[in-house]
Amino acid sequence: MLPSVATTLCCRNWATMSVMVARFSRLPAANKRAATRYEGSRPPPTRLFFTPVRRFTLSAFTWQQDAELASSSEENFGAMSTDMSARRSFKKVSPEMLNLSYPEDDDDKRSEETRRKPGRRNTTYWYFLQCKKLIKAGKLQEALEMFERDMLRGEKLQPEEYNYSVLIGGCGRAGQLKKAFKLYNDLKKRGLEASDATYTSLFNACAESRHTQVALEQAVKLEQELRRKNLTLSVATYHAMLKMHALNNSLHSCIHTLREMLDVGHAITQETFHYLLMGCLKDKQLGFRLALQVWRQMLKSGLVPDSKNYNLLLRTARDCGIGDPALASSILLQSNESHVKSSKRVDVEFLERQLLLRSDSQGGGGETQNPLVALRPSETGLLPLEFTPNLLDLLQGNCTGGVISFGPVEGPSDRLALLGGAHGFLEKMAAGGLEPDLRTLTLLADTMAPGLQSLEMLLKVAKQHRVKLDTAFFNSVIRRAARSGDLDGAKAVLSVMRNRNVSVDEQTFGSLALGCQGQKDGLQLLQDMEETGLQPNAHVFSALIGRASRRLDYAYLKTLLKSMRDRKVWPNQVVIKQLEFAAQYPPNYDQYKSRNNYLIQIDGFRGYYHQWLQSMPAQDDQDGQFGLSAAFVKTQAERIAGRKKQRAAGKLKISNTKTVMTP
Repeated sequence: MLPSVATTLCCRNWATMSVMVARFSRLPAANKRAATRYEGSRPPPTRLFFTPVRRFTLSAFTWQQDAELASSSEENFGAMSTDMSARRSFKKVSPEMLNLSYPEDDDDKRSEETRRKPGRRNTTYWYFLQCKKLIKAGKLQEALEMFERDMLRGEKLQPEEYNYSVLIGGCGRAGQLKKAFKLYNDLKKRGLEASDATYTSLFNACAESRHTQVALEQAVKLEQELRRKNLTLSVATYHAMLKMHALNNSLHSCIHTLREMLDVGHAITQETFHYLLMGCLKDKQLGFRLALQVWRQMLKSGLVPDSKNYNLLLRTARDCGIGDPALASSILLQSNESHVKSSKRVDVEFLERQLLLRSDSQGGGGETQNPLVALRPSETGLLPLEFTPNLLDLLQGNCTGGVISFGPVEGPSDRLALLGGAHGFLEKMAAGGLEPDLRTLTLLADTMAPGLQSLEMLLKVAKQHRVKLDTAFFNSVIRRAARSGDLDGAKAVLSVMRNRNVSVDEQTFGSLALGCQGQKDGLQLLQDMEETGLQPNAHVFSALIGRASRRLDYAYLKTLLKSMRDRKVWPNQVVIKQLEFAAQYPPNYDQYKSRNNYLIQIDGFRGYYHQWLQSMPAQDDQDGQFGLSAAFVKTQAERIAGRKKQRAAGKLKISNTKTVMTP
């Protein structure tokens, strides 16, 4: 036993035996080897004394010993086995040393530890601020990962209500309905109480979701839960409920929510009527009439409409009808004396009766007492706009004359004429202290009668109010002119765009395609589009195919299909429906009794269409073009093949009939 050995620590179960050595490096090399190796027979057992001392590694000593043994390998050949067999203590390489040999395998772990900053424990409010910052930057998925991975699993923090509310709000704005309600259920499982912000976000998620039926079911369940809890909700939550019901085309539910707001004691604002007007917009047949009724109630409550309200009214004039003119006259042109004398409060019962009124009922009917002059709105197109009657004045209680009944209201320009035309509408906005914005002028371009006169008026208004017009505005003007058949007027707008340095896009040429009647115009449009540096897409071809289908120009249709295949433009389902319509035989037409040129043309197109459809690859939705699935292409091809077999069977039947009748 060496006198320099202080203590020997023995560990059970094959553990490492460490020897605490003092001043060992000063001994000669021969003594070091002798100290670690027994000469001759096994020495007698030695009593060991165990003392709790601080443990340290002998890895440096082991390296030095191995190096010296390797240097003397030629002298002492075969001594290594004796040395190793006699060694009682073996030192394994530590995990830290192994990690140094493979640094690339631990990069992810070290980066995660660096990001998490071991030793620093973040708070729930810190995570709330970080998630809010990520959501504001449009990084919702990163915020969800930070919450679930770092906060819950990493630091194992107990989340608070505001952590869930900010994430549910982000999911609501993104329309992620399933994820929003999953977070809400997790909130309830943890015993947390949801706030008004949470409920508002959940209803927004239902409103923005693309799965309308599932969203409506979730919203109804949430409303029932809130009624069971008997909670008093905020105005923002009620507005989110109104938005959800409005976008799901449920005016009855909107009225019910409005009644709850009044019963609770919340004030009705312009935003409240904004969502009611959104509900009217969903009814394409009666939406314009319903919007005017809501407008009357808004004025009755003493509110001054804001810019959003005016823009929504323009949208209903553009997209929705007025319904039965007689019923609309009896409702909208009734006496307003009661309206003027009434208190400034929304009459929910009266509004509900009139909004849910249909053409087969007579509620609110009867002849009016207003000494007004009958006027057909469509006849105001050629009249000076300053003489056009404004229905908004009548709804406000100013009986200035103009209309006692409505004639046929056939289009957007007719409905705009009921609002006083573009001049009258803008004057009403100015009277309320409002100025038109880009959205207002774009909607007017969609609603006004097409022509350069309307464009000049809108350009003047834009200059007066310093509104910078963009590509979408001019596309609306081009689309209105092209749909009316004025292709030259639509092309004239392009020169205005060039003078104002406004760039064109695919939608510009798609709008121009609506006015291309023949093959010459359509092919010229495709050439002009390529010269501009734009590639025709499925929407441009859809507009051209629609025009060619109405004219039954099968030669032009075959040319368009060949152009689509050459340019690798895959059709969407709208294009397929248009081509299926063009491939159908006329109704009540028996192709087996007679044969003419029209029959030859349609048969040639049907054969080419069948080959063209089979050559189209199966595509998924990409680059904004809705490609065809393999099942859809197969179904269409089978339908065409079935029609061919049916036609062949019909010919065979006629041939057999003639053979039997032959004597």
